[in-house]
This record gives sequence, C-alpha cells and structure tokens, in this order.
Amino acid sequence: MTPPKPRPAISQADYQRLSQFRYLIRRFLEFSQVQANEAGLTPRQHQALLAIKGFPGGGPVAVGDLAERLLIRHHSAVELVNRLAEAGLVIRDQDKDDHRRVLLQLTPLADDRLAELSAAHLDELSRIEPMLRRLLSRQEES
Repeated sequence: MTPPKPRPAISQADYQRLSQFRYLIRRFLEFSQVQANEAGLTPRQHQALLAIKGFPGGGPVAVGDLAERLLIRHHSAVELVNRLAEAGLVIRDQDKDDHRRVLLQLTPLADDRLAELSAAHLDELSRIEPMLRRLLSRQEES
C-alpha cells in the first residue's frame, strides 16, 4: 500500500479565491434562474434548451445525451422533454437508424427564447469575466 501524497499547503489567499469563485458562480446561477423565470421557463428547461442547441458537434441530441449533459437520470430527462414538448419548445423524432432512440430538435419558439436568454447571459459573463480571469490566473487581488 502506497502512503498518501502529502497535501500541498493551502494559504488564506487560496481559501479566499475559492470562496470568491463559488460566490461568482452562485451569483451567475441566480442571475440565470431569474432570467429563465422572466422568459417563462424553469431553470432546468433553460438548461435543456441550451444543452440541445449547444450540443458538441452540433449533431442530433438523443434523450440520453440530454440526461448526460444535465447530469440527470434518463427517466428525469424523459419527463423534462415531455414538458418541453407540451410547451411547444421541442420536437421529438425517432432515430431512423436506431428506433429506440428519440432525437430532439428545438422549435422556432425555443430558438427565440434561447437567443434572448443567451444574449443576456453573454452580457453577464462579459461583466464578470475580469473577476473570473483574475481568480483563475491565481493573481492576488489588490
């Protein structure tokens, strides 16, 4: 059995950077929740629309892919997709190659709402970017 690796020293500045980073994440998430609610969506619905639209490679997104991207169980993703479809935000198509897979596509309504939300989120990210860069580069705040 190998002995555990010695833990690196963690300074007060490290704790402060981690604390500030978590604070900025929480502020961004709170901002995102408010924006989603104002657009008539739940935060999870907004996350799902973004996951579908921004899926790596731009290829078709299956329900299982959505579950993975949102870190939720498959049956939870199915329920979410059902609610999105009922709201006119997602279209489900059966995969022509694998009939067990259901592929998801955003409707024009979803595209419009997501574009508005994404513009607001990009503005917010631009606002907090300097603080994040400073934290991630491990520079001391003055």
